[in-house]
This record gives sequence, structure tokens and C-alpha cells, in this order.
Amino acid sequence: MKRIYCNREHGPQILEILNEVIQTSTTLYDYKPRTMTMMEAWFDAKEKGGFPVLGLVDDAGTLMAFGSYGTFRAWPAYKYTIEHSIYVERSFRGKGLGEIILKSVIDEARQREYHNLVAGINAANQASIALHLKLGFQLCGTVKHAGFKFGDWIDLQFYQLLLDGPKNPVDG
Repeated sequence: MKRIYCNREHGPQILEILNEVIQTSTTLYDYKPRTMTMMEAWFDAKEKGGFPVLGLVDDAGTLMAFGSYGTFRAWPAYKYTIEHSIYVERSFRGKGLGEIILKSVIDEARQREYHNLVAGINAANQASIALHLKLGFQLCGTVKHAGFKFGDWIDLQFYQLLLDGPKNPVDG
């Protein structure tokens, strides 16, 4: 297994992972599968914002897991807060890859001197909640009935990890 920075070449594998999650779970609040055009726009936004897409690949080059972060909110005063997402390809789940990729996301956020790393997690996703708590995240709020999917209301919980950065925060 090797940690990599994903690029557009990984778009089809990322798309496959995301679409499986969209179609089978309430982890993502989308209803319809994403397209390659949507993935191109996603990569454009990551590049424009300077947000890395981290991945884990096996010896055959198969993307087993990926994670990234992006803008938490669009207003300037939120510039030191980011929201992350991590996903593990279904055949590799339950093998500790989520923890590896989340630690990589945390490390990248620290290196880039962010201050607050946020996770929005379906309140029923106990595995993700346990992982985030294990790595030091704290529950900071619940939005009841934030989403509706598969005929049911979904509660969204926010978890946060405060980081050391930045050394010299500035307004503006």
C-alpha cells in the first residue's frame, strides 16, 4: 500500500467510489450518481483552492481510499477552517484504511497551518463517529433532520479537531 496525491487520472476510480456510496448509503446526501463532468469541476475546485486529494493505492494501482478537504464556508473569516471527507472503496472497508487516510488528511491540514478541521457525519454512521473520536475530534453540534434520503430523515452531526495553526493568523 502506498499513499499518493490523487490527480485527474484517478477521477474514474474516485467517481466509482463516490457513486457506490451515493447509491447505497446516507453518507453522501446526493440522490443521483455523479458524472465525469462533475468530477472535472471537483478537481478544478480542489486545484483552485490548493486542497490536496490524498489516496491509498495497492500494488496494482487500485485506489483503495481517498480523502480531501475544502472550504468550510465561503466567507473570508472562515479561511482557517476546513471541512474534510474520506471514503474507502467497499471491498477495502473494515481494514483500517479510513484511519490511515484520515491521519493523512489531518497531517496535510497541519502542514498547511489550518486551525479547525470539521467533519459532517450522518448521526447513524457509528463507524465514522468512532474513528473521528479515536483521533481526537469532538462533537460540536447536531442538525436534526438535515437531510432526507431513502424515505427517512437524516440527522447531521458536526465534529471538529482544533489544530495548532496558523502561527500568525491575520484578518483579511
